[in-house]
Amino acid sequence: MLQDQDLISIQEVRAKVDQAYAAWTRYRSVSQSEADAVVEAAAAAARTHAQRLADLAVEETGYGNARDKFAKNMLAADVLAKRMRGMRTLGVLREIPDQKIVEIGVAMGVVAAILPTTNPTSTAIYKTLIALKSGNGIVLAPHPRARACSCESAAIMAEAAVKAGAPEGLIQCLTASTIEGTNELMRHPKTAVILSTGGAGIVRAAYSSGKPAYGVGPGNVPVLVDISANIPEAIAKIVEGKSFDYGTLCSSEQTLVAEKSLREQILAALKANRAHRCDIPQTAALARLLITKNLGINPDCVGQSPEKIAKMAGFEVPNETSILTVEIEGIGKKHPLSAEKLSPVLSLHFVPDFAAALDACEAVLRFAGLGHTCGIYATDDARIRTFALRMPAYRVIANSPTPTGSTGISTNLFPAMTLGCGAVAGNSTSDNVSPLHLINIKRLAYAVDATVSSEIDPKTIDRAQIVSAVERFLSSRGVAKKEALPAPAPEPPISDFVCEDDVRKAIAQSKKIFIGPKTIVTPSARDLAGPHDILILTKK
Repeated sequence: MLQDQDLISIQEVRAKVDQAYAAWTRYRSVSQSEADAVVEAAAAAARTHAQRLADLAVEETGYGNARDKFAKNMLAADVLAKRMRGMRTLGVLREIPDQKIVEIGVAMGVVAAILPTTNPTSTAIYKTLIALKSGNGIVLAPHPRARACSCESAAIMAEAAVKAGAPEGLIQCLTASTIEGTNELMRHPKTAVILSTGGAGIVRAAYSSGKPAYGVGPGNVPVLVDISANIPEAIAKIVEGKSFDYGTLCSSEQTLVAEKSLREQILAALKANRAHRCDIPQTAALARLLITKNLGINPDCVGQSPEKIAKMAGFEVPNETSILTVEIEGIGKKHPLSAEKLSPVLSLHFVPDFAAALDACEAVLRFAGLGHTCGIYATDDARIRTFALRMPAYRVIANSPTPTGSTGISTNLFPAMTLGCGAVAGNSTSDNVSPLHLINIKRLAYAVDATVSSEIDPKTIDRAQIVSAVERFLSSRGVAKKEALPAPAPEPPISDFVCEDDVRKAIAQSKKIFIGPKTIVTPSARDLAGPHDILILTKK
């Protein structure tokens, strides 16, 4: 009898991948309607058990709260399921008659799904449903601290899927997962693609496995409260987002950035929303507690209530406290509370002006949050656009809590629990991962007649001949002749440098200033130009 846990895990992986692969060879030929029926059945079962699974997740992991875990379960089982209805993933996806191209969706095979301990049931539901929708089998690898609740989620959906016509064994969950077993799953010859959610180590392992992989990066989310924002509304939403499941989502707000002129309004609004403002000794105690010497997160604090975290740090806060807030003087290694905290602790950073706020938000993202998510509260759309263009993040959430906005609950982003961070973070996609990431597209391409040049004698090339031949060719393809277009207007001059005085002159003369990617614009000039829409960015 095997006693070595790694060997037990590896043996289980091999057996369950084989079972999932055998089931997939039968499932791969299903029609779109048959796959959709399986998805609907599995989603309905997950909805029925969403509250029980939320309770199990909190009981087993000790992270977060059951109310918000229920909401995350419903994101996957309800919001996602509705969004996928009508989505074509299998068979003929579309035909392009004028190009004589037919696009055909083809399932990949067995999906290796690595699950986190912070969102163990919602991520299991989400990954299973997008795998089923795209015609794939799946093997779930739970975090060791969340095996029971993750496997229970899988078992509920597996039973429903089989009743709806899926082959037995299509959905598998590892009950003895270890690091070695998970590595075996990712490297297994019958594994087709990896969905990896978790720490940096497991994501790197996924990308180095030799298999196609979708991983995620860490989140360190800045949220800018602009002078044009509705302050009470903005702060209420930020507290709502930061307190959601006690901060366990990677897209939870981490640092609020605002101009110093808004400080008293923001502090008053935070107090009105039951946020506890930490004094200097309490802030120092939280920094020692939450962040390790190597700038990692103390796992004992992840997803804990504000009252418990305060008590662990050595002080008391009132019951029903929503979040803890700490003021910080800068961003980066010398200011550890500017890092991701995965708990209901929000840092506050006040700066002189909008330009400094942009600098601070970018610095937060570059401090271990590149590519993930950022947020802004403003009514001035020019400032929202300026923020979005500047930030090195692929989900820019405007006027919504960032956890619900990034995952598609309060925005129209695709509902997802795997949020790609793009090449800047070493990820293969910047998308919210969907079923379309789990299929390959086959293209049927018919021959077309492209013999234009045969009508032209190369010894006597004449412009009129070329025009006539091209027009006949286009006419044969159903393209109507167009009238000659007027000559393009001359391109505007592009400024190399723009200062505040240049902007003032342009405002006085009701003129625009054209800038390019290499144009140097002083912060004061950009700040003055924003409300007047003076700066026009060209492609050159």
